[in-house]
Amino acid sequence: MVLFFVPVVNLVFFVVLCLVPARGPARPEAAAPSAPTSRGDRAPASAIAGVVLTGLLGVALVAFATEGLGSYGWGVFVGVPFCLGLLSVLVYAGREPRRLRDCISVGLLANAVATVGLLAVALEGAVCIVMAFPLAAPLGALGALTGYHLRRPGGGLPAPPAVCGVLLMLPAMMGMEASTAPPPAVRPVTTAIVVDAPPAAVWKRVIAFPPLDPPREALFRAGIAYPVAASIDGSGVGAVRRCVFSTGAFVEPITAWDAPRRLAFSVAQQPASMEELSPWGEVRPPHLDGFLRSHRGEFRLEPLPGGRTRLTGTTWYENRMWPARYWRVWSDEIMHAIHRRVLEHVARTAEADESG
Repeated sequence: MVLFFVPVVNLVFFVVLCLVPARGPARPEAAAPSAPTSRGDRAPASAIAGVVLTGLLGVALVAFATEGLGSYGWGVFVGVPFCLGLLSVLVYAGREPRRLRDCISVGLLANAVATVGLLAVALEGAVCIVMAFPLAAPLGALGALTGYHLRRPGGGLPAPPAVCGVLLMLPAMMGMEASTAPPPAVRPVTTAIVVDAPPAAVWKRVIAFPPLDPPREALFRAGIAYPVAASIDGSGVGAVRRCVFSTGAFVEPITAWDAPRRLAFSVAQQPASMEELSPWGEVRPPHLDGFLRSHRGEFRLEPLPGGRTRLTGTTWYENRMWPARYWRVWSDEIMHAIHRRVLEHVARTAEADESG
């Protein structure tokens, strides 16, 4: 039973249990099972019931984890889509076996209804949902496949015990995960470009730069926070740099000032990581506050032949959303996109200073 509380392992364990035929005394009086069908009179009603009921359950489970427990972990991004696919098929095929392709469709539709529900009640915005889709869709299909094998002739557990087991397992797993989650790793992301200007000219634009043009990158236009301008109060260690983003300002006390080679800073304050897209206008799901957090950063300027400079930007950050390896793909790309926007702007302004 302890395997139910181990992320990913619990789902594999549950699938294995479902696929093992149930043992018990033979019942000669039982009629031979009929072949799977999707054309029974109750099929449409069962499909609608499975999709709608489990879709609403998905909204409730996500609200319990994110609003109640403050957790965006395995339970939300792995457990919920898998269990929605599973439960919707158990309801859909509760009276008679169904075809595999119809079960997969019902499982995916249940996840789609849950997604629309999250948008409808302003629990989430479109940006995070789009990011989660490549993870959730295959898991929803896997849950539906498990449900299909449960309800096929000679399958595993009967539907009511399986439903009760899932309904008890997932919230318990979420609660345990929220109370025992390890601290996220702080990881660096580094981006570098070559500037056609000497380090002294680049340095002036690193510590402060004029406003940037509106972004053209799809990532930023979708709502991810992007840099707008930067200014600095004072000089040397102890000065305070303010990098203004579309959602507010980063406050960055300077911790290393080695002109014109290295500028390092900590992050004392930061704004929201994005503006979520929602039919209700501004929404603030919990993941906007502190789930993607920058700890410190630095710029390094390396002189190159011909009066050029290799300009490197590094940010050390943490992401509290799990599975970490999946969300790291998104957060690393966001950091690189922010770096590129700043570094390319610094390069253009420094080169313009030199040519002017």
